[in-house]
Parts: sequence; C-alpha cells; structure tokens
Amino acid sequence: MTQQTPAPDILLIMTDQHRVGFTRRSGCPVDSMPRLDRLAEQGTAFDAAYTSYPACVPARTSLLTGRFPTAHRVRQNSNAQHAYYDRDLLDVLRDQGYSLHFAGKPHMHPGPDDFDSYAGPYWHAGGPEHTADQQEFDHWLNDLDHGVAESPTPFGVEEQLPYRITSDALAAIDDTEQDRPAFWWVSFPEPHNPYQVPEPYFSLVAEDDVPDRLAGPEAIETKGGKYRWLRTLVEEKRPGYDEQWRRYRANYLGMLRLIDDQIARLLDHERVRSGNTVVIFVSDHGDYVGDYGLQRKGAGMSDALTRIPFQLTGPGIVAGQVRDEPVSMVDLMPTVCELVGAEIPAGVQGRSLVPLLAGGDAPAGEFGSIIAELGYGGVPYGDDERPELHFPYQGRTFDELNSVTQSGGARMLRRGRHKLIMDVNGVGELYDLAADPAELDNLYDHPSHRAVREQLTADLLRWTIRIADDLPTGNYRPKTAEHNWRWATQSPPLEGQS
Repeated sequence: MTQQTPAPDILLIMTDQHRVGFTRRSGCPVDSMPRLDRLAEQGTAFDAAYTSYPACVPARTSLLTGRFPTAHRVRQNSNAQHAYYDRDLLDVLRDQGYSLHFAGKPHMHPGPDDFDSYAGPYWHAGGPEHTADQQEFDHWLNDLDHGVAESPTPFGVEEQLPYRITSDALAAIDDTEQDRPAFWWVSFPEPHNPYQVPEPYFSLVAEDDVPDRLAGPEAIETKGGKYRWLRTLVEEKRPGYDEQWRRYRANYLGMLRLIDDQIARLLDHERVRSGNTVVIFVSDHGDYVGDYGLQRKGAGMSDALTRIPFQLTGPGIVAGQVRDEPVSMVDLMPTVCELVGAEIPAGVQGRSLVPLLAGGDAPAGEFGSIIAELGYGGVPYGDDERPELHFPYQGRTFDELNSVTQSGGARMLRRGRHKLIMDVNGVGELYDLAADPAELDNLYDHPSHRAVREQLTADLLRWTIRIADDLPTGNYRPKTAEHNWRWATQSPPLEGQS
C-alpha cells in the first residue's frame, strides 16, 4: 500500500512596507538579510513580483482572497470589513483540516475568532505588553510619531515588536497539535515607520555608506502631480524632513537585519525544520526609502512601492530557482490551495504558481504581464486641495497622510522591461525599467516606443476585462481553467513587442 504524503505545514512570513533591492541577493551592497537570502537559495524566488495595490489593507485582502481590489472592493485602509469574496484562504485551509495561527500586525478582515490562536494585534506603535520594559518601549515608540530616530533605540531587542511577535509565534508552534497540519501567519509591522532600531543594528551601516537613492527631491518636478503634492504635505508638517534620508536608509537596513534574525529563530524551530513545511515570504508593498525625497508610501505606482519580495521554499519546490515572470500577490492564495490539494474557490483571480515552483514552463500568454491597481475612486483631488483627514493638517502627525494622494484611480501593467501606467484622467506613463529604474523618462508619446505602448495598452485592456468580478454566480457558473491559467493557450506577443 502506498503511504500517503502528509499535508504540509504552511509558514507565511510577512513584512510591511518592505522595498525590493535592499538585500544582498537583490543587489544591495549591505548584507541586510543573510538568512532570508539563504532561504531563497533553498527554494524559488520571484524577482518580478508585484503587490495588487500599494497600501496595507487592500494588499492583504488580495493575499487572503486571491482577488484584485476591483473585485474584493477594499481600496483603502479603513474598510477591511467590506471585503467581498466567496471563500478566503482561511476558509480553504480550515476545510482542509488545518489549525490556524496568527501573530503580529493584522490590518485585514479576519479577526481573533477566525484563528485557533491569535497573538496581537501589534501595530506600528506597540502591541500586547507583558513586561514593564515592553510598556515603556511602546510609549517611546508612540512618541516617535512615525519619525526617524537619530540615535540607537534605548531599549533591547527583546522589547522590539519583531522579537515579541516571533516569541508569540514560536509559542503557538510549540502548542500546535503534532498530528494536524498547521498554518502559521507571522506578520511583522516592520520595516514600516517609525524608523528606529537598537544596537548593534543601528550601526549595521554608517550613514555615509548607505546605498545612494535612485533619485532625490530634485526629481519631484519631473514626476509632478501627486508626487509633488505629497512632498508638499509632508514638508508642511515636518520642514526639512528629507535631510534625514541617510539616517532613514541606515535605520531601514538595520530594521531588515533585526527582522532577519527573528526569521532565523522561526526557521530553526524543530517542526519548521522537519522537511514538511512550506515557508512563504512576502511583503504587502514597498517604501520610497528616500527616493524622490519621499518617505513611506502614497503617490504614484513606481516600482519602489509596487514591487515586492516573494519567495517559497519547501517540499516540491525547486531549490535555487529564480523566476522572472511577472507575478502578483494575488497569486499566493490559489498557489496555497493547490499545494494543499484544495479546489480554487469561485471568484479567485490569481493563478496557481505550483507548476512554476516545480520548475515547469510558464506559458507566455499567461505570464507575459501583470497588473496592479491604485486609487479609492472619485475625481482625483488637486494638489491645492485639503480634503478632510481623520487627523489635522496642522502639527507633526502624518499617520495616513499618504492615503489622500491615492484619490481617483490608476492601473499599472508590467511586461518585460517596460511598464505602463494609466490614470482615470487618461494620462499615460511608459517607462523602460532597464534603462530608467527611477522612472523619470516618460516614453508614452515617444514615436520610437509606439509599438511597445500599443502592446502594453492591449495587455492592460485584457487584464481589465479579466479581473471583472465573476461573483456572485447565477444559474450559469463561469468555466474555469487548470491552475486558473485562463490565457495559457494564448500566443506570445509579436516579436519586438515584449
């Protein structure tokens, strides 16, 4: 009798506002995340992965539902409760017999009652406190007010949120039933601001040695529009804030190294090392990290915000594989479905990546391009307007100030080295990312790129049609395709138009 392979455990490690390009494997001279880089070498990394939307809640809703924001209807951080879907990732795993565990920052529609164990919520200014030192650290963190610390954090690593979250997660792993498959979701609030870190991480790289930025504030006039508006809004609150950009970058790299050490603690747990755990690492979106003289996120759809780290390691996943097909966070949910032997639910728009994880070919028709979204609707506000916020424009607090610049709507399409952005007013942007990684030379109206523009425009239109919502289903159920690869039989693009 053939022995049935047990269902794999799933360990999902997630960071918040994690910019691609800040680890050695992704091209950074600073070795900020050696354990994560080594983990990528043991599995498959997707180096052209994109978020569905460069803001926390819309992206995390996409992760859980396998649906783009147009379909799941969550397009800003304040309406997670309105997520629309048939069955999400937790529903699928629960039906497959998994125990479900969460530790960290939520910012999602499920709550504590949706998990077998729940440690949190942790936010950017603190979390559950078990000691006086943790309470004191959280007060200090809150007083930093999403800013940049100019000196080492006067608290130890044990007070830092990643350490506390990892400790909670390890306790959950210890308490998990041995004969039942488990899903552990570990969600770090960092490297999202406030940008602070204790020693020895504060001194990981000197300010003078941080990697240079692709473009500084001088590029704002080239980018214009909402980029200029966002910089003006932040400058009004914190005059001269960009003078800290080197410290900001140094702290950011130090935060990544601190996170990496906590990832190592997770990976070294006996059950995780057992050989039957699929480890997924992903972030919800990126961070300017000083590019354009900006911090955090907000205006536009530059790769600084939309590209994300995305890698998987475990049984059945080819080691040492780097895939360059453009993929999305939306693809994670159907991939997990297929890994655990579950049917992909109705309304899921992502594509299972399991054949790619096994080293298979990716049909050009299916994996030639990817889309991302931005905007919570309406007519875009102008840079001279001050729409109502949930906090005052006066004073230093800028909490979700970035969100106001995400009014209106835009869509991004990536194909090969080229990227198209189109907004609700019909303004187009076209960039050659290989030649212009800062996205400053708009080729949209350039005669030499007419064929590329037409190809990407056609792709964008096809994707827009594809992600129209199939829910709710009626008398006639939409036809589905294996792996949810709807365009797998489509021809590749014309020569010279990739």
